[in-house]
Amino acid sequence: MLALPPAPAPPRPRLLLVGTALVCAAGSMLFTGLLAIYLQARETAGGTTAAWFPRGVQVPEIAANILVITMIGAVIVASWAVYAVRRGARTDAYVALAALAIFGIAVLNAQVYIWRQMKVGLLKPAGQPFPLYFYSTTGTLFAALLTGIVFTAVVVFRTLGGHSTPKDSEGLMALTLYWYFLAAATVAVWFVVYVNK
Repeated sequence: MLALPPAPAPPRPRLLLVGTALVCAAGSMLFTGLLAIYLQARETAGGTTAAWFPRGVQVPEIAANILVITMIGAVIVASWAVYAVRRGARTDAYVALAALAIFGIAVLNAQVYIWRQMKVGLLKPAGQPFPLYFYSTTGTLFAALLTGIVFTAVVVFRTLGGHSTPKDSEGLMALTLYWYFLAAATVAVWFVVYVNK
């Protein structure tokens, strides 16, 4: 008697991608709340840049713009990594992931440079709420960027180990989704904190 062939393996649930999507949704709510609180505090302080910013503090606009442009470049490079793995071009994927890590470090460097140039101290006279809101908003973005770099390092090691294939690029897709979230958060923080002031 002939036996039937074994049933195909059930499709693997995309836990990493779903988990990353949930983290991105939670992060979006976090940044929306932080920026809303920032704008409310600015409005309470007088609603103008002169009333909100401490005297002598200026935003280094070139560094802030480079921060956003570099983040947009990081998103493009992350998408390139997914495209390269799906085509089977592993060398291109390695280059793209290395470039993504470099772009992430460049964004962190730009943020630290902005902090150093602005010289906003936390211990300002009472009644000046700007430092607290400024550092809580930009510091949260900094922490999210650090998480993105660690996530990138994990995906790089998994890709080097052969876990990312043309048929299974879930880790790279999750990484790219996270960097899209980071780019959106960076643009929002850039506009509210550095452009709108």
